[in-house]
Amino acid sequence: MAWVFLVVAGLFEMFGVAMINRLNKHRNFLSLALLFLGFGASFLFLSLAMKSLPMGTAYAVWTGIGASGGAILGMILYGEAKDWRRIVCIIMILGAAVGLKLIA
Repeated sequence: MAWVFLVVAGLFEMFGVAMINRLNKHRNFLSLALLFLGFGASFLFLSLAMKSLPMGTAYAVWTGIGASGGAILGMILYGEAKDWRRIVCIIMILGAAVGLKLIA
């Protein structure tokens, strides 16, 4: 169950990153509330995952999901460059997260 919590935490991290962009475009209470909701839920699920997963592994996987997911959202939703080198780097981040899971 801890790995499910960790993936959910990573997905909320991605949502929080998207809400940072929304807050920069629409400075209103709803954008701010969604930002806090995303990161708050992310930290909640990360803390639940860390009850049974090692801190280093959980944090590395969580940041990997958030960083790669944020980059993917930027490419899909916000027109950021889809250069093959960016995609290779995202694959390396995800590969490292999978590697940590395999050895943890």
